[in-house]
Amino acid sequence: MQPSILSRVLALTLMTATAQPVFATTDITNSGATNAQISASTNANTELKQLISWAIEHDAGIQQIHYQADAVQDMGVATSQWMDPKLKVGVGGLPVDSFAFDDDPMTNISVGLMQQFGRGNTLGLKQKQSDQQANSIREKAGVRDLELENAITTQWNELVFQQNVYGLLQQNQTLFRELEHYLSTNYGIGSNQAQDIIQAQLQIGLIDDKLQANQQMQQKIKAQLSEWIGDNAFTMQANNYPDWGVLNGYLSTSTGASSSITSEDNYQALVSHPSIRMSDLLIKSNETGIDIANEAYLPEFGVEVMYGYRQANGMGGQPASDLMSVYLTMDIPLFTEKRQDKKLSSAQHQLGAAKSQRDLLLRQMNAKINALTVDRYNLEQRIERYQDSLLKRAKEKTHAIERGYQNNTSQLDEYIRAASDELTLAIEQERLQADLQKTNSSLAYLLNKF
Repeated sequence: MQPSILSRVLALTLMTATAQPVFATTDITNSGATNAQISASTNANTELKQLISWAIEHDAGIQQIHYQADAVQDMGVATSQWMDPKLKVGVGGLPVDSFAFDDDPMTNISVGLMQQFGRGNTLGLKQKQSDQQANSIREKAGVRDLELENAITTQWNELVFQQNVYGLLQQNQTLFRELEHYLSTNYGIGSNQAQDIIQAQLQIGLIDDKLQANQQMQQKIKAQLSEWIGDNAFTMQANNYPDWGVLNGYLSTSTGASSSITSEDNYQALVSHPSIRMSDLLIKSNETGIDIANEAYLPEFGVEVMYGYRQANGMGGQPASDLMSVYLTMDIPLFTEKRQDKKLSSAQHQLGAAKSQRDLLLRQMNAKINALTVDRYNLEQRIERYQDSLLKRAKEKTHAIERGYQNNTSQLDEYIRAASDELTLAIEQERLQADLQKTNSSLAYLLNKF
């Protein structure tokens, strides 16, 4: 086989592919970004923020949370009111021999009104507790906001990754199509072996399959995004990863510029997270529950007013005077061991459980942040290794095999394997970039730093 003509095509094609487009990757720093890249990143951030805002505005889950909070608050208003007054109507002292209202002076037609009051400040405390519970539920809306932002951003990043891989595959396919065309042309004049053409065609077919699988994944991601952003998922342009200026600013100040792995506690940032604020309000609600339990040791009062109308005459023959009665009722909590004491103990246990739950949640979130910080540091190191070493070595290997092919010391399938390895490394680097973006999104969710 004469490689002189083929080597020039391979060299030209390979240098064009490896110099820029086929295995081009995105740097994790902005130091070398062009104005066009910065503009694209800005546009991507703007579109992503708009999609997230649309999703939050139209999210049925957030609406459900607000309805639930309003229901709890309205129920609190209802349960904090006095009991409805009771009307009492009856006849007293009616003689059974005549059933006449005017025979006996003791006979009267009575109308009474009874009103029960709350025990101590129980009613006011119940409304306070309901307001606290409603506000705690409303904090769920903040959690839902962050969950939506994290979910949409994660899918956005995955879509950017798939599109970048699609571009790499397309450029690699173009390389092999040009190679296959050249080999076929020279095969007609007896310059190439049939197995070289078949090998190139096989590689083109494999890339076709990868392109279809990539398209399938992109469509699947958009279908998943449609849960939150509707038809916008099929028209959006996810061309760039988002900017993490807020998150990077926090991490640079909290961990220091020289350390990416830290045991720094992030409690100060976590206390502003909606999940922790929700726990804080639940603690306050349980503290109010203890106040309500203490009110149970106080007596509960009621008032009853009765008016009796009489038709009979009195002893002196004059019409008997009507009667009026006023009563004050009061229950006396004497036997508190099995009721009031147990209610107070239960309220105290609930408060302890709420505080323990908050402490546990803080520790879990802090541990996740520390673990994600470790992932972030190592991903950045690995990406740097790919950019500074692995991809360069892969390019050098491909060039070496290309030179060997020129000198009849290498076979075409060796060149194809080298080019495929280079493509694999480029895709692996893109995967690391996407994993770094996913890690950043998870950190931003936990730290509320989107």
